[in-house]
Amino acid sequence: MSIAFVLGINMSVAGVFAVAFAVVAATNRTARGARWLAAGYGLGIVNVGLEFLLTRQVDPTPIGIGIFLVFLLALSFALVGVARHYCTAPPWVAMAAIWVLTILAVPAIFSMAYGSMPRLMLYQLPYFAMQLLIGIVIWRSGRRQPLDLLLIALQLVAATIYIAKPFIAMTIGTASSPQGYMATTYAAISQSGSVVTLMAIALVMLLIMMRDTTAEMVVRSETDPLSSVLNRRGFEHHAELALLRGGESAVLIAADLDHFKRINDSFGHAAGDGVIAHFAAMLVDTAPPKAIVGRIGGEEFAVLLPDALLSDGRIYAEAVRTAFAAAQLPVLGVDRGFTASFGVAQRASDDSLFELSRRADAALYRAKAGGRNQVRVALGELSSAPVMGAA
Repeated sequence: MSIAFVLGINMSVAGVFAVAFAVVAATNRTARGARWLAAGYGLGIVNVGLEFLLTRQVDPTPIGIGIFLVFLLALSFALVGVARHYCTAPPWVAMAAIWVLTILAVPAIFSMAYGSMPRLMLYQLPYFAMQLLIGIVIWRSGRRQPLDLLLIALQLVAATIYIAKPFIAMTIGTASSPQGYMATTYAAISQSGSVVTLMAIALVMLLIMMRDTTAEMVVRSETDPLSSVLNRRGFEHHAELALLRGGESAVLIAADLDHFKRINDSFGHAAGDGVIAHFAAMLVDTAPPKAIVGRIGGEEFAVLLPDALLSDGRIYAEAVRTAFAAAQLPVLGVDRGFTASFGVAQRASDDSLFELSRRADAALYRAKAGGRNQVRVALGELSSAPVMGAA
């Protein structure tokens, strides 16, 4: 297999993935970093084109420097793209340090004897460092799913290949001049290793983008856009999963804004929407970390507290009730406070989510019937008397 054929494959692979990432960037706004990856693989095409030009040069140094820096730029774009996708800040300081040291080393590298160990090692070190940084960025993002770990492993493999190339060249020999590079066995091995890692990294990155896009679509389908908490479908899905995982001590709180129709009639629907959003934020901010919060109707909310006792649910509901009744919302053009009623039920060992919700709703109904702005617990669970009288 000739090196020209391998370089042609490299160019084709770079082109395919440049187009693939560009299409992802154009069709999916949530695929952060795809355009940077498209640019990186696009520069791979330029890099291979320069490799073909190298053999025809009387003075190979300018093209050689171009090949060296263009590939480093391609890796830099890939690093930024990966950081953007993983929602982390690109390591600009480390990248700048690599670039400064590389530029300073260019005169020394290209004045050394071609094929010598010092030149080969200095040539590969910037690539090694940039590839290693990509793996570090993924690791520091905190995402450790199987595909993420596989991508980290591939970055480490690619970095290892760069640092191994000088030793491979010393073992099997390489050309005595840049123009003779394409005729060597070392070139075939080096370029073949590059195309394999390019393909593997790009394929895994595309799979990760597909996975994350699908996950974001699921989140959007389960989220209420007004309140930013789970909608009814999302709440039921996550609450049922929590109960299946053994939430025998779970507590469900049903909540309902008092006289919500009057809010819309008196202050307008924009103010009503603001009150809903404010109440939802209060439910979330007051809830413990494992709580599942959902808006299950117009002004109706539900909160599941896994691994909680009835007393925990009652204290939580009373804390939200008190804070909400005391809140003022002048930014919405509202000159008065509002109240909410709560029903609390503890899960029995054989309770389904439906049964637990039914008992919490019954307690909520009694809170409404008893004057509103109060917390009631389900009958038979401690006392059914209101925690606070209606305001």
